[in-house]
Amino acid sequence: MTGHLPRRGRSDALDNRARLLEAAGAVFGERGLDAPVRDVARHAALSPATLYRHFPTKQTLIAEAFAERRRACQGAVRDALGDADPWRGFRVLIERLCELHAHSRGFADAFMTANPEVMDFAADRERTLRAVTELARRAQAAGRLRPGFVVDDLVLMLTAHQGLLHAPRSARLAASRRFAAYVIAAFSAVPDTRVPLPEGAPSRP
Repeated sequence: MTGHLPRRGRSDALDNRARLLEAAGAVFGERGLDAPVRDVARHAALSPATLYRHFPTKQTLIAEAFAERRRACQGAVRDALGDADPWRGFRVLIERLCELHAHSRGFADAFMTANPEVMDFAADRERTLRAVTELARRAQAAGRLRPGFVVDDLVLMLTAHQGLLHAPRSARLAASRRFAAYVIAAFSAVPDTRVPLPEGAPSRP
């Protein structure tokens, strides 16, 4: 009988860890990184002590909770740089960044902030900005991106985009898509007004 206990213990520990990561994604995703870790434990129906056994610091919890989103962001950068059409790569990267941020306030906070708790995201941010710089150079050479664009414009755009993330999830996803479409049109050297904008969130009563 005792031979089965270690395996059961490991299984329980893995289950608790998965529950904590799912809870962290939900809590930080909806409330941002200011949400306390005790709320993550409560959401997972586990004790704070259990949380700290698995994740000794908030930094490790954040890094692992958003590992999949970080990989998605890195994949978006690779895809954009590999696109034979630099303007299309540029556009799609902006759309995917906005989508990733709209799905999770916590990921957007981590990507945009210089807080020491999320220093693991600094490399992702720098990699993305380098990719945008290169894509912008190519798209401007092709005459598709307006000549005045600089990479700080992307930072400005994502900062403004964070203002949408306080809305309810269903509304902010629609608003994010429309926001991205407007930004892309503003960055275009020759905006095509014939392309319909995505539908926005329902108007407030």
